This record gives sequence, structure tokens and C-alpha cells, in this order.
Amino acid sequence: MRWALVKVCLAVTAMVVVAFAVPLGLVVKEMARDRAFSNAEREAAVVVPALSITTDRDQLERVVAAAGSDDGMAVHLPAGDGRPAVDLGRRRAAAADVAAVRKLGRASTTDVPGGSALLQPVALSLGTVVIEVYVPESEMSNGVGTAWAVLAAVGVALVVGSVAVADRLGVRMVQPARRLVEGAHELGEGKLGARVPEEGPDELRLAAVAFNSMADQVVQLLANERELAADLSHRLRTPLTVLRLNAASLGDSPAAEQTRTAVAQLEREVDTIIRTAREAKPQTAAPGPGAGCDVAEVVRERMAFWSALAEDEGRKVRTAGVDRPVRVPVARAELAAALDALLGNVFRHTPEGTAFAVDVHNSDDAVIVLVSDAGPGIPDPATAMARGRGSGAAGSTGLGLDIVRRLAESTGGDVRVGSSVLGGAEVRIWIQLDGREPVRRGHRGSVRRRRRPALR
Repeated sequence: MRWALVKVCLAVTAMVVVAFAVPLGLVVKEMARDRAFSNAEREAAVVVPALSITTDRDQLERVVAAAGSDDGMAVHLPAGDGRPAVDLGRRRAAAADVAAVRKLGRASTTDVPGGSALLQPVALSLGTVVIEVYVPESEMSNGVGTAWAVLAAVGVALVVGSVAVADRLGVRMVQPARRLVEGAHELGEGKLGARVPEEGPDELRLAAVAFNSMADQVVQLLANERELAADLSHRLRTPLTVLRLNAASLGDSPAAEQTRTAVAQLEREVDTIIRTAREAKPQTAAPGPGAGCDVAEVVRERMAFWSALAEDEGRKVRTAGVDRPVRVPVARAELAAALDALLGNVFRHTPEGTAFAVDVHNSDDAVIVLVSDAGPGIPDPATAMARGRGSGAAGSTGLGLDIVRRLAESTGGDVRVGSSVLGGAEVRIWIQLDGREPVRRGHRGSVRRRRRPALR
């Protein structure tokens, strides 16, 4: 917008300058020519009284020499009474031109080498005398170059001034628009305190007012959401307390210990949800250098937790790729929650005795975590990936897979649901290491990439 205004103003000012400067320059040139011939007429008028007094050649030559400078004047006397025609001074005009002026009795100009000549007729008793005054080209253009230079300087100054004014006006319009864009980006990044100064042109000022009002409503809606989440989570404390008391009376068996551990972890998760929901600001900052966790360590820890239940249900468990550290730029708690969601789905939606496996593959720019089972599979992956819809089975809300999807997409990765080599479902978590933004197509949670690196 700023450069568009500058270009428009530059074009308009240039056209105005050309429209006025060119005709004015031609007028200046014509005025210089008229001034030169006016001076020539005055010089010719000096000789007229002498011609009226005497016709003596010597006296007239002295008068012509005194009136004209540098042989710039000539007097053409007509023939008569046995007297031949006489030319006093240096004649430049052609004889035909002199004869024509004498015959017509009207002043005229004619082009001669190096300039022009004014032919002025004077009627005397001896006949019509023609006075020739030479006007050099330099005299006709005297001052024209300076005047044109002044006009050009004024034109350039007008163009530069108009561009400067247009640039200032453009800045006045562009800066509020840029602040509005920056405020929208900040709000989109989770900076809920982003506001835009309500200034500038009326249209942009009204847009800033609308943006600030929208931001206030977003903050209020998020605050209401956090309070609702905190209240709903707080309601879980009572049944959790009952579960903890019941678990305490189960004795010292492995199943009882596992139940008590699960209840304790559930209490911690509920407390975390309440604290997070009541925070004034959401956690939107990207992890800094060195942040993240070891995928192999988290997988070993969660598999150790779920292996006891798998043993009770007669499930075969296999892990691969967890024998060496594999760093990823995600928080440990988030990765553990995603793994628990996937492993919990295996126990919830497959019959007892169904085997499952967790594999970790890593490359230079990505890490893939595969959770596969030998169950009936997922018939509609697109529906399963939709938040809040689930697979349609009892107890399925779709929130577990949505947690996994948000974890992967926070790194620029994705989640895919398909068929595993075990014959059941396979959920692949692609965790991007270099932070590249994927190109998204299709249903939510599905990402297509132009190239996949080879895994090791």
C-alpha cells in the first residue's frame, strides 16, 4: 500500500510537471526571441533620423557604424535619379528578401547564416530605405537555458516533495495495518495480552477496535473454559478418594499395588489439570535448546507399568529400538500421556490375550514410534482421528488419539492409523526433529510429505 501510494503520487506529479513545464519552457524561448527582435527594432530606429537629415554616404556609414555593433547593421539605399542602389554596412540578407520588403513596405525577418535578420523599411523622399539588423542565434536564446534549468529544478523538487508527502501518508496508513497483522499473529501464537493501538485512519482504527474487542472476548472465553475444566476435574476428587481408600484395603498383592499406583497417578493427573486450567497464561512457548526427553527411556518406563496388566491378561509384549537414547523435542509428561493413551486403547478395545508391540525408529530429522497390536484393527481411521468422535465403540471418545496427534503436530510431525504386521491396528507417531512445517491434506491428523528419510 505504501509503495502504491508513492507510485501513484509520482505519476500524477510527473504528469502535472510535464503539462506545465513544457509549455512554459516554449513560452520562455519565444519571449527570448521577441526580446532579441525588439532590441533590433530599437537599433533600427536610431538610424531613421539620420536618414531623414542626409543621404551622404560617408555620414550614413558613420551613423551605421555607431548604431550597429560588430557589423550587425546594414542600410540598403534604393536606386533613383541616375543613382545606383547602395548597401551600407555588411549585408547578410538576400537581395530578393530586401527587394520584397521594399516593395511591400512591411517589416520582415529572414534566416541568415548564424542567426536571423530584421528588415525594417523606412519611406523617405529618395525612396524606401531598408534597414537590416543582424540578430545572432545566441542573442535569441539568451537566458533560455537558465530558465529551463530552473524549471527542471522546480519540477524535480515538486516530484521529490510529493513522493515524500505520499511516503509519509503511506507510513501513516501502513503502520496501523502492520500492527494489526502483528497483533493477530501474536494472538494466534497464544499471547492473549496482544492488543493493537486504536489509531490511524478511521477504517484501520475501527478494525483495531474490533480486534481488541475480539481479543477480550477470546480471553474471557478461555478463562471460562479453564474454570469449567478445573471444576469438572475437581469433581473427580471424591470418587478418587473412595478408590484410594478401597485400594488401601486390597492387601499387598501385585494387583493391589498396581491399583494403588494407578490411583495415585490419576490423582496427580487431576491435580495437574486443575493447576494448568487455573493458570493465567497458557503454555505456548516452544521448547528451547536441550529441552525434551528420551523416547527410549519413556517407552521402557511405561511398558514396565503396563506389563503387569499384560501378564495378568496373557498378552505377549515386544519392544524394539529402546536400547539406546533417542532425544525428541517434547515434554516427558506429554509423551508419557500419549503412550498411555495408545496402550490404554489396546487393553480397552482388544480381547485378552492379544499381543502388542512398541517400536522406536529414528533418523537424522525424525523419530517414529509405532504402537501395533494383533486385535481386530480400526475400520475407519479418519473417524477415529476426529476429536470427540472416536471409533464408535463403547467407551471411545477419540480424545486419546487427539492427544497423540497434538503431540506430533507440535513438532511438525503427524499421526497415521493403519494396519500392523501383527494383523491389527497400528498407530504411527511421526515426531519431527528439525521443526519443519508439514503440508497438510485430507482429514485431520493425516499428513502427506514429499520425501521421507530412510530410518535406521
